[in-house]
Amino acid sequence: MVNQPPPPFSCTYSPNIPELIAQLNCTLVISTYQAGKVIFISAKDDESLVQLPRTFDRAMGIAVDGDRMAIATKDEVIVLANAPGLAKNYPKNPGVYDAMFMPRLTYFTGQVDMHDLHFGQDGLWAVNTSFSCLALISEAYSWIPRWQPDFITGLHSEDRCHLNGLAMVDGRPRYVTSLGTGNELQSWRKTLPQGGTLIDVETNQHILSDLPMPHSPRIYDGHLYLLLSATGSLVRVDIANSTFEEIRKLDGFVRGMTRMGDYIFVALSKLRQNSSTFKDLEIAKKATSAGIAIIHLKSGALVGEIKFLASVDEIYDLQILPGMRRPGILNTKNPVHKYGLSIPNATYWARDEMKK
Repeated sequence: MVNQPPPPFSCTYSPNIPELIAQLNCTLVISTYQAGKVIFISAKDDESLVQLPRTFDRAMGIAVDGDRMAIATKDEVIVLANAPGLAKNYPKNPGVYDAMFMPRLTYFTGQVDMHDLHFGQDGLWAVNTSFSCLALISEAYSWIPRWQPDFITGLHSEDRCHLNGLAMVDGRPRYVTSLGTGNELQSWRKTLPQGGTLIDVETNQHILSDLPMPHSPRIYDGHLYLLLSATGSLVRVDIANSTFEEIRKLDGFVRGMTRMGDYIFVALSKLRQNSSTFKDLEIAKKATSAGIAIIHLKSGALVGEIKFLASVDEIYDLQILPGMRRPGILNTKNPVHKYGLSIPNATYWARDEMKK
């Protein structure tokens, strides 16, 4: 009997995961640039999960702020807004969704390899990895450069240090991660897997150096956490003493992190064995599947896992939609989004158009 390949986007998960996500009253969101998708993962009931994948070219950073979501893609940043009224009456699946994220703005940034995204006091912030800077997304320009590490001497599309992660404090950029500290074209590759750094944006202090591929710095309850991708480690940083402690070590390439309640959700990627960047990493032999690990923050215990069997190999970002048990999302690839209209206090579907 010939083994049949698993269906697209199929996954396995620990038996307790659907009930946990249902109890937390939320939905997980991942971006996979390799598959070109943003995927919502919700609890269908206490025993099963349901996924909703949507196409976004080379999806990377995701920013969530209440009913707003922004997605960094190959050469655009797309801003979506939740329209609950459209969700309830979505003609193709009525009565299923409790939220519906509709495209509302597209910023044409150019192909600059945007990584982390965050809504802040000054607007929408992005890590512009190609130009080694933090940038504000703009309606007047491709983007507005606002900060660079002190070792970067100019704006050049050379991915000099692979600036990737951004943590916000009080709505402003505060901590960033990079994979190197070089000032030449892709010089970060020369120091892998070590050579990464954690930098204070306000002071330019290098809080930690020689890190094994740091990603996804996040502030939770006043503490700074980040992922060390090359070792599979979730760590908590002691900023004052420039040290860190390991909370949990996972068997995979960790990148993408979010929190809900007492739990931290960490995304893991499957590494390409023929990749010049990843093939020599110690973690490469263990990074055999992509998925999500759920960790109890206070104890560091592994609560459960989601593992993809097909379609998803590399995950960049992971976010949570709180209070949304079964949200929907539309992209700009399918014209159906044009038929959903929302104005203050009212929503409309152009039903005749939807039937075509």
